Amino acid sequence: MNAMLERALPTLDSAAPLAVDGLIKQYDHRSVLRGVSLDVEPGTVLGLIGRNGAGKSTLIRAMLGLIEPDAGDATVWGTPALRLTDAIKQRLGYVPQQPEAMAWLKVGEMLDFIGRFYPRWDAAYVDATLERWNLPRKRVLAKLSPGERQRVAILRALAPQPELLVLDEPASALDPVGRRELLREIASRAGESGTTVLFSTHIVSDLERVASHVAFLHEGQLLLHSELDSLKERNLRLHVPEAVAAQLREDVPGEVSRRAHPYGGLSITVLRGENAAWPDLLQVPGVRAEALPLEDLFIEVSA
Repeated sequence: MNAMLERALPTLDSAAPLAVDGLIKQYDHRSVLRGVSLDVEPGTVLGLIGRNGAGKSTLIRAMLGLIEPDAGDATVWGTPALRLTDAIKQRLGYVPQQPEAMAWLKVGEMLDFIGRFYPRWDAAYVDATLERWNLPRKRVLAKLSPGERQRVAILRALAPQPELLVLDEPASALDPVGRRELLREIASRAGESGTTVLFSTHIVSDLERVASHVAFLHEGQLLLHSELDSLKERNLRLHVPEAVAAQLREDVPGEVSRRAHPYGGLSITVLRGENAAWPDLLQVPGVRAEALPLEDLFIEVSA
């Protein structure tokens, strides 16, 4: 291979851990993903938020090469997701929304078997976590509760010390204590080891605890992808009195939604660009502004 071609190819260290471009996926003539493009940068914790049925699981499965999209590209560290090597698979951990793999095995048997395929498998971490989470080694996976199976799946994904961790609704079957432990583990992995994390959720409070970035998925389309702290600083809900609202002829710069107040006037949600100024409407007498919580912003953007 000549030097020019070598320079053109991405390396595992330079390419984004996860990237998709123009993903389209249909089931039974129904569009589930509609041209989704997204990069997950190294060391970030990206929270993918969307209502049930928004396409989160389909997007994650396409990102990892578990399903083939109808159009578009998906890569993991620059390698096509549908052609991942064993070396790349050893660097990532994945927890599906409903973990059911090898349910006929006992917990310990499954973990011991899986551990043989990962050179960085942390057996001491497995033992300590089984004890800390009160998970019985000798119980068959199929006989565990949904929350216990979820915990085992999370442990299985963490034990190889992955550089990329992908979790699809990881807290869906966990109790509040389990959710908090999981979020603490995600934050620890990202902070201490620089692990790149993508996790989907519809629980906004979970996302706000650990995410550095957020992406809004709605009806198969990516509506927003932003650094979380920046997003919180760039949105406002403007309460516009009726007299001022009557003079508005065009959309306000950065406007993402507009609702009529039952008592007259308008509620306008604005999301300004990274380096853009707030709209002049903010300076008009009588106009009142408030920053929106992330959950309210998601509702407004996806309305």
